[in-house]
Amino acid sequence: MSEKTAGLEQVDTLPYRVGALMYTPATRQFGTQPFKERYGGALSSLAFCLEDSIQESALEEAELVLRRTLVLIRDGRLDPGGTLLFVRVRDVAHLHQLRNFLYGVESVLTGYVLPKFDLTNAEAYVRELESWDTMQENPLWVMPILESAAVADVSHRASQLSELQGILSTVRPRVLNLRVGGNDLCNLYGVRRGVRDTIYDISAVRAVLGDIVSVFAGEYVISGPVWEYFGQDPEGDWAHGLRRELALDRLNGFIGKTAIHPSQLPVILESMRVSRQDYEDAVRILSWEDDSLGVARSADGSRMNEVSCHTAWAEKIALLGQIYGIREEGV
Repeated sequence: MSEKTAGLEQVDTLPYRVGALMYTPATRQFGTQPFKERYGGALSSLAFCLEDSIQESALEEAELVLRRTLVLIRDGRLDPGGTLLFVRVRDVAHLHQLRNFLYGVESVLTGYVLPKFDLTNAEAYVRELESWDTMQENPLWVMPILESAAVADVSHRASQLSELQGILSTVRPRVLNLRVGGNDLCNLYGVRRGVRDTIYDISAVRAVLGDIVSVFAGEYVISGPVWEYFGQDPEGDWAHGLRRELALDRLNGFIGKTAIHPSQLPVILESMRVSRQDYEDAVRILSWEDDSLGVARSADGSRMNEVSCHTAWAEKIALLGQIYGIREEGV
């Protein structure tokens, strides 16, 4: 069976290529060391953070360092190795100011990360995005983060999320994917998961994540929450915990994850690969030719494939397989 899946040629794969998004403070000095030397081959995308990781007193210096880094990339003196590049801003006013500050080097960016996106700032962000040049050679994307108290508030959550969905739909071509702020949500309830727990063990946060998926997953790729543990031993507790949470991310509709340490990147990247069974079933579903039956046994005969129920799943699996590769069973 061909690795080129029928029906997917026109699907934009960029939202799926964000994959493992590495956060780094914008104050980090990169010099001219290529990203592949610094992070290895597991880096999908990188966000220069100007928000939570930077104190207000250090913001101006962080912006200067960021501009110098982007100049190195623009001039070919720093090789990002195909990494998608983003900047995490503080708020909509900062986004507007920063775009002016980065004039001349912004072309190396894929886009911006918008923190604490909710009804208090959504319309202002939309007005900003609507003012952007739609004819520029390298169009910019945004990735809003759903993580604030307004989004989590159980008494108004459904209406808040529904209204946000409507507002975002007006700038849908600019939205690359959505992200969720797991640590910010935990902070609202004064809780923190341990290295042997997952975010899904915290019932209040799990409910918020489930509602976000229910509202947005039909239209957007949504990335999983950050895992805050790391280390050098790939078989350490931190890695086992991360693998468990990644499996639950996928099961619950999240694709990709934010990383805060380079050691997390290979684990996240490996989780993006799909099993041989899933990929073969996805290809069969997307290449369905039976005009009389809508169900059939899977490739290995262990489960039932139903074209009317499994097509959306199959599209995701096929895309991930094409981008990140196939994992043989038992590996």
